[in-house]
Amino acid sequence: MSEPALEAEGLCKHFGGLKAVSNVSLALRTGEIHAVIGPNGAGKSTLINLLSGDLHVSAGTISLAGRSATGLSPDRRGRAGLGRSYQKTTIFPTSTVFDNARLAAQAHLPKALSPFADARGNAAVNERAQAALDQVGLQGREDITAGLLSHGEQRQLEIAMVLATHPSVILLDEPLAGMGQSEARFIIELIRKLKQGRAVLLVEHDMDAVFSLADILTVMADGEVIARGLPEEVRVHPAVRAAYLGEPAV
Repeated sequence: MSEPALEAEGLCKHFGGLKAVSNVSLALRTGEIHAVIGPNGAGKSTLINLLSGDLHVSAGTISLAGRSATGLSPDRRGRAGLGRSYQKTTIFPTSTVFDNARLAAQAHLPKALSPFADARGNAAVNERAQAALDQVGLQGREDITAGLLSHGEQRQLEIAMVLATHPSVILLDEPLAGMGQSEARFIIELIRKLKQGRAVLLVEHDMDAVFSLADILTVMADGEVIARGLPEEVRVHPAVRAAYLGEPAV
């Protein structure tokens, strides 16, 4: 089996006496969607924040493509191939759709903040931005102010901004939140395509979407992993049924 694109071992995060994440390990592999589910307060968002570097681990290790990333800042993890979206859409609402994607592509460059760089005239950056917009279905919408897009289109743009950084690993934190059925169906199909050449971690409450998309499922409760496996295995796992349905675990 190939080396994981991202691997976490024994992750812990403590907030005082609260153990938000306790001894969680997982491996994300290229070509797979690995979904993490669990009841509210299970530690899912804390876990994704540890993987992205938005939170520091209390214990445990994280590696990207076999190299340690435990102490790296979010921007350095981004340059190492990690991209993520957030529960709340994070775009530049007063900028155009194209400029949002262009800024994301530019930020991935080694000299992203150079005051002497002509970002608008950088053909490679512009091509990368346009390619990302094309992948998410926003071609023809480049000149629209991003804040005027529908909620679903803003999610598409956020994913385009992730793709513009050329990630090998993508972390998606509740990408379907607040969507209607038609928008959700489009995003589900978009997520399905993201695993081509990449590893994807999906945190999502829509169980129909999760079981439709996931190749591997990890289930958390009270900060710990209680089950992991193929979707059809997890669906009937006694501990999962106990956590979600209140059935006694056997």
